[in-house]
Amino acid sequence: MNHPVISDLSKEFAPTHKKKLEFYTEEQLAQLTPALIPKHIAIIPDGNRRWAMKQNSTHDDGHKQGADIIIDTVKAAKELGIKAITFYTFSTENWHRSQEEIDALMWLIESYLIEQKDKMIDEGIRLQTIGNESKLSSSLRHTITETKKATAHCSNVTLILAINYGGRNEITRAMQTIIEKIETKELSKEEINETTISHFLDTAEWNDPELMIRTSGEMRISNFLIWQLTYSEIYVADVLWPDFRPKHLFDAIVEYQVRERRLGN
Repeated sequence: MNHPVISDLSKEFAPTHKKKLEFYTEEQLAQLTPALIPKHIAIIPDGNRRWAMKQNSTHDDGHKQGADIIIDTVKAAKELGIKAITFYTFSTENWHRSQEEIDALMWLIESYLIEQKDKMIDEGIRLQTIGNESKLSSSLRHTITETKKATAHCSNVTLILAINYGGRNEITRAMQTIIEKIETKELSKEEINETTISHFLDTAEWNDPELMIRTSGEMRISNFLIWQLTYSEIYVADVLWPDFRPKHLFDAIVEYQVRERRLGN
C-alpha cells in the first residue's frame, strides 16, 4: 500500500543513510511515511532450532545462522530510520534447556560480540543489554562490558540484547529495588506510580517499543517486555528467524504504518 510521499525523499532519509542504500531502494522507501517510522522495535527471533531440523542440522547450526543475520537486520533498521532494536537473545526460561545447548549459546553470544565489534563501530551501532547478568560467566560479562565501552560513542542505532531476560524477573527486580528505596527513605510509597516503576526497569533509557516482531508464526510474547509492550503493535512473520531478511522487516514496517494506534483511546 502506498502512503503520502514527501517530495524529496532523499532529504528525509539523508540523516539515516549517509552511505549508498544497501538494503532498500528509493522506490521502496517512497512507500513509507518517515514520520511514522517506529523509533524502537523489539524482535523475538524464533525458529532457530526448527530451521536446523529442516536442514537436518544441529541446534548449534541453527543458532549460528540466527546470529549471523542480526547485524544485517540492525543495519536494515538503521536504513529505515529506526533508532533502537531489542532482540530477545536468551530468556530466563532458556536455562531449562540442555547444558550442552546453553554452553553453546553462551559461547556464541560471546564470540559474536568479539567478531562483530569492529563492524558495529564502523556502522555506528551502539551495544546495550537488558536482563540479569549476574548469572552469566565472568568472561561473557567482560566481553559485554568491553563491547559497550567500544561502541559507546556510536549514535546511528542502538542494538539492545536481552540476555538472561524475562519480563516477570525484570519487574520483580524493579520492585525489590523500589522497596529498598522506600526502606532507606529515598522514596515514599506515595511516589510509586507507573512512571516510577518504568524508571526502575531495565529499559528505562528507551521509549517503549512501538512495534514487536515475532518470527516463526508463533503468536505469543513469551515473557518478553511484558510491561513495555502494553500498547505496542505486534507483527507475526511466518518465517523462521534464520530465513528473516530485510524484506520481512520492511513488510512489518509497511503493515505498522497502516494500523491505527489508539493507545487505549
